[in-house]
Amino acid sequence: MTTLTFARPRWLSLIVHGHLMMLCLLIFTRCSDKVEVTRRYSYFEPVYTSTAELREAFDILPPQPVKVLGKIYFMNHFLFINEPNEGIHVIDNTDPANPVNVSFINIPGNFDLAGKGNILYADSYIDLLALDISNANDVKEVKRVEDVFPYYNSYGYAADTGAVITGWEEVEVIEKLEGHEAAAASTWFRYGGGIIALEGFSPNGCTTCNTSGTATNSGSSGQESGTGGSMARFTVVGQYLYTIDGTNMQLFDIASLADPKEGKELYVNFNIETIFPYKDKLFIGAQNGMYIYDNTQPENPILLSTYEHITSCDPVVVQDDIAYVTLRDGTACNGFTNQLELVDVSDAAAPRQIATYAMDHPHGLGIDSTTLFICEGDDGLKVFEASDKKNIGDHLVAHFKDIHAYDVIPLDGVLMMIGEDGLYQYDYSNPADIKLLSKIL
Repeated sequence: MTTLTFARPRWLSLIVHGHLMMLCLLIFTRCSDKVEVTRRYSYFEPVYTSTAELREAFDILPPQPVKVLGKIYFMNHFLFINEPNEGIHVIDNTDPANPVNVSFINIPGNFDLAGKGNILYADSYIDLLALDISNANDVKEVKRVEDVFPYYNSYGYAADTGAVITGWEEVEVIEKLEGHEAAAASTWFRYGGGIIALEGFSPNGCTTCNTSGTATNSGSSGQESGTGGSMARFTVVGQYLYTIDGTNMQLFDIASLADPKEGKELYVNFNIETIFPYKDKLFIGAQNGMYIYDNTQPENPILLSTYEHITSCDPVVVQDDIAYVTLRDGTACNGFTNQLELVDVSDAAAPRQIATYAMDHPHGLGIDSTTLFICEGDDGLKVFEASDKKNIGDHLVAHFKDIHAYDVIPLDGVLMMIGEDGLYQYDYSNPADIKLLSKIL
């Protein structure tokens, strides 16, 4: 057998030798040049509580001081004020100038509420509660529909087996990185076991970032539903309760008020936030626009149209043929616009914008006849005369500063306004001379 031998050219030997020397030099330099980086960050770990423990926590307590204010709902001369994640304050508002704090309904994981007759509906994390409020001092739980809100409070945090996420615990981490890790260290990254604590982020978030109107809805039973604010995620029309989470609308048949039955669930879209009923329509505010549903068949709402705008938090109220929409920045909605939009919805299948007004930082809003109320957050409450739709911005009739205004219910000449620093009530029977009636902290 013949063996063939090839001589390696000298130039190839030099190249290989040179590459080996360079590799050794790089390795030596990398090892001797010790790079160190200290990275400090925090993230939120979920805290779980068993569903059994949560369901046993329902209780009626004596009046409690109002600490953090959320949604508001008016029914049967009572104001129900949600304290996010904690429960509901019951206020006797027979005399708006002298409201009386009656009791506190302890409901873990409560963020939204609506009602009809003597029954108030409230969420408790993943459950829906039906509460008999005929005796405000002794509210009773008459029905609990379990496991109907797996993505409670719109944040998409589904319940774990036998438990739900009831809070977030901040964990601080300090890491020393060397070599390759230090060189590759970035100012941002994903953490697999929790949520990175970004500036301005709160895991309990935009308790938004949830119906308003000047008229109540009554069903065939003759029992009236109540009235909520523009941030509402629950509303009652006729014999149906409509609720929304971050993506879906869930219906409940409440023909028997004390026995709500789970009905149809409809996918709407991502980032839906508020729901407002008006006549035979449902108006759903979302971060990217407004969805209009035909509700002539209340058991089966049908999408008519979508009015789109730039991404922003978006509550909506409607009167006659005009939808009033506020957009604001600086929230989990990631918007950059602060404005009021007027949308002609006379043809609900083809809504069109008719006017836009610059605002400071609008939140909730309400309309009664030609009086428009807009909550401007830290810039207080603004009141406009709104008969001239094309020039509303030129008709500011009142501006209440030095308060934080979140949401309002205008009803029969009394404005109920909720903010970070309390519940305010105003007499607006004469819009040119609005008077403060009372305040509850």
